Amino acid sequence: MNKCKIFGILFGLFFCITISACGDGKGETGFVDGYYTAMMSDYSFGWKEYVTICVMDQKIVNVEYNARNKAGFIKSWDSAYMRNMNAVQGTYPNRYTRDYAAQLLQNQDEDEIDMLAGATSSGGNFQKMAASLLESAKSGDRAIQIIQSPEPEE
Repeated sequence: MNKCKIFGILFGLFFCITISACGDGKGETGFVDGYYTAMMSDYSFGWKEYVTICVMDQKIVNVEYNARNKAGFIKSWDSAYMRNMNAVQGTYPNRYTRDYAAQLLQNQDEDEIDMLAGATSSGGNFQKMAASLLESAKSGDRAIQIIQSPEPEE
């Protein structure tokens, strides 16, 4: 073989290896770096839940899960609500919001979130919002996602 053919073959192999190694820039998860937020469409018992994630280097690096009332007050900061809920349900917002957020951060997957006794309604909402956020992070859609709230039970 002449030197031009060998050089051409080597260049072609190098090019193919380089292209396959680069991929689409989204990493294994397929997440696009940025901040993503989802919130429930309606207030439930005076609170509207929301989740915000931060993706960096194609990985979720921060999760904030909480709820706000119409005045903007944060649910997990409401001590009276915490005492009342803990007495009845055995958990409270500051505990379960951190637990659900930590599970998503650790597992990077909404299907790997275990429901906590006393906070299954919020856990279901969290899973819906997380699923929407992960889809948004895969496509790079940074618009706030509004998740339909469940119909109130009678």
